[in-house]
Amino acid sequence: MNYKRLDPNKQDILIIDDMADNLRVLSSLLTREGYNVRKALNWQMALSACQTVLPDLILLDIMMPEVDGYEVCQRFKAWDLTADIPIIFISALDDVFDKVKAFKIGGIDYITKPFEFEEVLVRVQNQLALRTARLEILTLNAELEQRVKQRTWELEKALQKLQGEITSRRQLQSQLLDIALHDSLTNLPNRVLFIRRLAKALHCAKQESTYQFAVLFLDCDRFKVINDSLGHLVGDELLVAIARRLQNCLTPVDTLARLGGDEFGILLENLPDINSAIKIAENILQQLSLTFKLSRYDVFMNASIGINWGNQDYEKPEYLLRDADTAMYRAKSLGRARYHVFDPAMYQEAIQLLELENDLRRAVDRQEFLVYYQPIISLATGRISGFEALVRWQHPIRGLISPIEFIPVAEETGLINPINIWVLQSACRQLSIWQHHPATSDNLTISVNLSARLFYQANLTAQIDQILHDTQVNPACLELEITESVIMENTHVVKTIFQELKARKIKLIMDDFGTGYSSLSYLHSFPLNALKIDKSFVKRMQDNQENMGLVPAMISIAESMGMAVIAEGVETKQQLKQLRSLKCDFAQGYLFSKPLEQKLVLDLIASVPQW
Repeated sequence: MNYKRLDPNKQDILIIDDMADNLRVLSSLLTREGYNVRKALNWQMALSACQTVLPDLILLDIMMPEVDGYEVCQRFKAWDLTADIPIIFISALDDVFDKVKAFKIGGIDYITKPFEFEEVLVRVQNQLALRTARLEILTLNAELEQRVKQRTWELEKALQKLQGEITSRRQLQSQLLDIALHDSLTNLPNRVLFIRRLAKALHCAKQESTYQFAVLFLDCDRFKVINDSLGHLVGDELLVAIARRLQNCLTPVDTLARLGGDEFGILLENLPDINSAIKIAENILQQLSLTFKLSRYDVFMNASIGINWGNQDYEKPEYLLRDADTAMYRAKSLGRARYHVFDPAMYQEAIQLLELENDLRRAVDRQEFLVYYQPIISLATGRISGFEALVRWQHPIRGLISPIEFIPVAEETGLINPINIWVLQSACRQLSIWQHHPATSDNLTISVNLSARLFYQANLTAQIDQILHDTQVNPACLELEITESVIMENTHVVKTIFQELKARKIKLIMDDFGTGYSSLSYLHSFPLNALKIDKSFVKRMQDNQENMGLVPAMISIAESMGMAVIAEGVETKQQLKQLRSLKCDFAQGYLFSKPLEQKLVLDLIASVPQW
């Protein structure tokens, strides 16, 4: 085995990741920075690479098949030749448990995906500098020992020199320790040092009944928007300014740490009660709401804060931070730019949410979903014109789960994409079967909701084309329902996709109209075929019979733009009568039928209902 470097002038980095795209991107970027980079897709390739040439640093992904990153790290740390090679984990896993585990098994650092390359580069440079320094120290020690043996006759002079070297070494070690425990951008304590101080506070609370403390977890709202629009250099400048402003809100005995990205941790000690922590959080929110005057821009920034009152019953300091993090996410869900105090019930909710997410991932693999169909009635003829496809989850233990419960989780995790495509495929396949049945009309339509996330997929139109080709459904019979959020986030991309769908004669329907931005400008800009009035407006229409609320205005808007109108949530004959008087085109709701399993749809059609 040859353990010499490939290029003695370049430091060698080994990247281990089963995703070829990740390897290519990281390799290209690091190579451009002057490093010699080698790549490995799995443990065997990584072992072979190390047997050929020992790297100076290893970048290691966690989620890999067969042998995951944790096991790979443990194997390297158990091998004498690779035990001292620093390992940085790069993973999409962002839970405190995952990071703590990574550090426990020998990882020297942890970078969360999606990563910023500037952060990766700084961390790589720091760890390589640490390794170089350690090797220099080892070499220096060896040289000192040799000099002592060879120059015993110069004992006094050698001792003086040795003392100087030891002093220098201690200074270097102190510098290295400082680097290892502080954030390189803000010079604040990092997560490792923060956890140590949390552990000390927890120990004090267990020893002294009068000692009380609080943990704050702060996350900047909309920081990614600043990074994406103004660039990472401005983002870094803003982070430094935020750190400085936070320090001004705290006392010297408090600990402020940058935990990573735009997340900060605060340890408040010797507090009289929880209200003291709340007042500090309120002051922080007020200070952060003031304009940040950077070198080139004036920036506005808010934050969400989770507060966890220190409890001596906690077993580990990481759990204190975890619960503060949970409270912070609750603050975000309640509208951002606010604080929230942790309640133990929130932890159970977080566990249940995690279990639901895990079950949902398995459900996607096992296709545990069903499609129910609710008829859409033409108010001109009183007959069924089509159906809306509505997804349900047939959980193996909990039974049928409503989309209200699992769709938000699917949206947040990205699982909505495969679910959405599956529903579209199933609905088109079912429509094809119905259209070939003698009891149904050839122009029967199917309406399917599309998530905003799908429009970030470059191949959305191609996927729809493939489904139409496989099911032989006439594109003119397919109606796609989208919410206002779809066209508000990325208008150029969405407009292009809409034009492609319109060219295929696929109809586009604005769902839940009136509940979002309700901007008339985008109705002119996008080729929409129909508006769907939310059931809340239909209900108010009956409650306010004098002017019937906003429904007449919505129908007039649609009519002026050549769009059809569909009213949702029709439950009474009075509502149906009012909608007909307003010349509403279509309606759906429990008055006509609840969502049905596919086997019951033909029975409904065969009964030839007319309203």
